[in-house]
Amino acid sequence: MASLLHPTPTVTTILKHRTSTICFFCPLKPTNVSFLTNTNRVNTNTTKCNAFFDNNVTSGLLEVGGDHIPSFLRSGLLQFQELSDMQRWEFLLFGGLIWIYLTARPGVLIGAIDAYLFAPLQLGFDNLSGRRNLKTGDFLVGDKIGEGSFGVVYSGVLISKNVVDVEEDKRGRSKATRLEPKSKDKVILKKVKIGIQGAEEFGEFEEWFNYRLSRAAPETCADFLGSFVADKTNSQFTKGGKWLVWKFEGDRTLADYMKERNFPSNLESVMFGRVLQGVDSSRRNALIIKQIMRQIITSLKKIHDTGIVHRDIKPANLVVTKQGQIKLIDFGAATDLRIGKNYVPDRTLLDPDYCPPELYVLPEETPSPPPAPIAAFFSPILWQLNSPDLFDTYSAGIVLLQMAIPTLRSPAALKNFNLEIKTCGYDLKKWREYTRLRPNLQILDSESGRGWDLATKLISERGPVRRGRLSAASALRHPYFFLGGDQAAAVLSKLSLSRK
Repeated sequence: MASLLHPTPTVTTILKHRTSTICFFCPLKPTNVSFLTNTNRVNTNTTKCNAFFDNNVTSGLLEVGGDHIPSFLRSGLLQFQELSDMQRWEFLLFGGLIWIYLTARPGVLIGAIDAYLFAPLQLGFDNLSGRRNLKTGDFLVGDKIGEGSFGVVYSGVLISKNVVDVEEDKRGRSKATRLEPKSKDKVILKKVKIGIQGAEEFGEFEEWFNYRLSRAAPETCADFLGSFVADKTNSQFTKGGKWLVWKFEGDRTLADYMKERNFPSNLESVMFGRVLQGVDSSRRNALIIKQIMRQIITSLKKIHDTGIVHRDIKPANLVVTKQGQIKLIDFGAATDLRIGKNYVPDRTLLDPDYCPPELYVLPEETPSPPPAPIAAFFSPILWQLNSPDLFDTYSAGIVLLQMAIPTLRSPAALKNFNLEIKTCGYDLKKWREYTRLRPNLQILDSESGRGWDLATKLISERGPVRRGRLSAASALRHPYFFLGGDQAAAVLSKLSLSRK
């Protein structure tokens, strides 16, 4: 009879089967039961960690994928199954480090995708749309806007075949007397000079960088339409001469606005869409300069993230669009230090009024770049050791100082400043004490001197490990740009314009 009865469970039996759920409580004496549950917890955590490496997981992936899994991936999964847990952790750690390296600035992986995927796609699309088939007859050249060492810039019009009449003015320049409204697309044309040493190479580089940035950071520069080689000679075109074409986004640079006596207030309606109400003039001027500076630094950060250093940042190379955007132009002196494009160790392209004291974007002892794939693979190391992007931020600091101090806007005054700052060891604080002019720095001294502090950290020598000066990314995190009233004003102006 007794054999038909279930045995009475003992404490030992309960502990054996339900250790994880037992909890002892005594009101007189607390009982420590960690020795009962600790082993079970360790086993649970180990099970969770090893679940990721369970062969059932990879087997399930192979079964679900079936024949759709590529052979190389299937082979890799099978080999992964054969590894021990420690080897799998080592594999994942190594893979993580490789991923971090390939995605670090200047972006080896992204650059490879751009070069071998996006660039061919862009070429094919442009061929289909006709952008790579531009010719002389597609344009009417207008007035001359500016001239540099290697090129001349003109305004112009992209025309279609429905131009009714074309005549020549007194200078022999072709112009349309009547155009259909839809065919009137304003453009900016740059004629690469012929017979000037380095001009042809300059034009090739500028075209390459414009195509590169149109894919990687299109918002930083004007919309590049392409190029063409003149097929005939007349008053404007010389057969064989190269022309670069951009969509018209504005024909005035920051330098043009800075020449006017009412700068920066002459940019108030451009930058914010309206005149700021309820703000005193000095505060408005400070907001305008901050908004301009924010856009410059933001654009520099974006091109630096792609491995490109502009090397010629100055007001004349900053176009102000009708929408209040600041865009970079003139990339003929730029260099792509991801692959060594337009980089020659013993040669530097610069404007002495805006270049930093080191003169070279990389140390002079840096060797010539190897073939592009090899240069790209080692570029993160080169970038981390030398921080070449700091070349541009020094120039941006000079632009900030010019905008804030009217007496530094003339070429003669800027040259004198460069002599003084060199004497002061490129220490802006010492320069401020040294100069007898005691410049009015009200704009930079506002907001607890944050603007002045930013200027001192941009206009400086590099530190012992080639840092010390702020990068574009670090400058954007500077307190000068925190709680920016310029951004609030810009947002409110856009909202008010959209409601209209």
